[in-house]
Amino acid sequence: MIRILLAGFFACFLLGTTAFAQEEVPNNWFNTPAEGAYPGMSVDAAHDYLAGKTGREVIVAIIDSGVDIEHEDLRDIIWVNSDEIPNNGIDDDNNGYIDDVHGWNFIGGKDGENINYENLEIIRLYNRYKQRFGTLDPAGMSKADRADYAIYQDYEKQIEAKREELAPQAMMFSTLYESFQNLIEEAGKSPGEIGEADLDAAVKADEMLAQPVTIIKGMMGQGMSFKEIYEDQIKAAYDYFYSSYAYNWNPDFDARAIVGDDPSNLNDRNYGNNNVEGPDAMHGTHVAGIVAAVRGNDIGVDGVANNVRIMSIRTVPNGDERDKDVANAIRYAVDNGAQIINMSFGKGQSPYKDAVDDAVRYALKNDVLLIHAAGNDGKELLSGDKANNFPNDEFVKRGFLGPKYAENWVTVGAVTPAKDAALPAGFSNWSKNYVDVFAPGQQIYSTVPDDEYSNLQGTSMAAPMVAGVAALLRSYFPDLTATQVKDILLESAVPMSMRVVRPGSDDTEVPFASLSLTGGVVNALQAVKQAEQTKGKKKRAPERDPALRP
Repeated sequence: MIRILLAGFFACFLLGTTAFAQEEVPNNWFNTPAEGAYPGMSVDAAHDYLAGKTGREVIVAIIDSGVDIEHEDLRDIIWVNSDEIPNNGIDDDNNGYIDDVHGWNFIGGKDGENINYENLEIIRLYNRYKQRFGTLDPAGMSKADRADYAIYQDYEKQIEAKREELAPQAMMFSTLYESFQNLIEEAGKSPGEIGEADLDAAVKADEMLAQPVTIIKGMMGQGMSFKEIYEDQIKAAYDYFYSSYAYNWNPDFDARAIVGDDPSNLNDRNYGNNNVEGPDAMHGTHVAGIVAAVRGNDIGVDGVANNVRIMSIRTVPNGDERDKDVANAIRYAVDNGAQIINMSFGKGQSPYKDAVDDAVRYALKNDVLLIHAAGNDGKELLSGDKANNFPNDEFVKRGFLGPKYAENWVTVGAVTPAKDAALPAGFSNWSKNYVDVFAPGQQIYSTVPDDEYSNLQGTSMAAPMVAGVAALLRSYFPDLTATQVKDILLESAVPMSMRVVRPGSDDTEVPFASLSLTGGVVNALQAVKQAEQTKGKKKRAPERDPALRP
């Protein structure tokens, strides 16, 4: 009975998610000319323009879920800490991290275990409030305590509502996932090898699979493979809903014991292990490939930049990253020579933002550029007390000293392969003041673990596009500072003058220029040409309009 009901839902789910997948878009569309059929970044043209010139090596740190450092399209460009002797159990370079040959893992334990799933920050904050207020009588609280208690109660309501919403979906996709597992087991083949004949044989063995198989075959008839249906839709949905319910939104789940540190001790920096891949390196590997997958090797995909060494700093679990880990990851990258840091992650609260701000200032002091994904909630980014996405470039106020914003920070929104009203990705966050620029972020083909490649989407994909262009500039124009590179990226962005559907809305049309500070899409060729003219001169990018600040 459950299978029959789920099959009906399965049909709706699949039919509702295939329209865009049928569009033929080249795997390298982000490398194509901006003036061509797609809003690409003119990456290939930039490399043609630089032909004959010699660039120097640039280290790009990927603060993410981990990177498959053995991937065929990445292994030749992985950063190597030449001062560290591999696997001797000694901190040879005395930087506080033992055997950190290719980077570091801040979400692993000394015994080699690694965090995969984690809570969201709202759960961690709720648990702190619960520990504080669990047995107290609200009637006797101070005014300040009552305000915090109200926040605690609000969090509790949000969590209960979310878990109630997720429970049936988690069960539904668990059952669907199990059905697919049964199909795969019955076929005795890998998902990539399963065809219609195998599905027919599975139905003969179990008639209850007839309806799901009919739907699967229909999708295969429209050009999708069994593997795509299984991995990109069913398994992806199962992973999302089950992990959301069992881990992300579960107040009783605590993964931090694996690390064995005190997450609130912000002065503690020497923890973790040297496993820079971790149990789920899909996201980080995809990001790394966008930045610098080996160009011209006739396999996989060409990354945006050459002359790059990828440093993997594992910090982002399947859940919300912790401020302490982000701050330490930034510091590690700076201390070990990274000139650019890509940060394709974000969350809604930041209880220890001061620590992250201090690390950002440290990066600024050491001439390191930070590239950050705007986020995938289809919302307008805000600042100050209304800030709704972290980390961000707005420093927590500390008197009147120093800049209010990080001058070495670029926030990136995502565009699609369309050159019409659908240009901005519907999931992309936006803001005239707090998103700097847009870059390709939908239907992005790049590296994934085990020498494979896949299309993923998100501002997580747009940020490394910009990190790659930044790496190109810092390679061929090494005298440019981090802030100069930022200015060039923004000033050389190609403006888009059309009206578009505002991300997060059904049909509200706005000027594309209203969605970011520049109103443009990053362009590698224009950035290279401007860098050639800039050299040592100081140029300033468009500045925020104080009148637009919330």
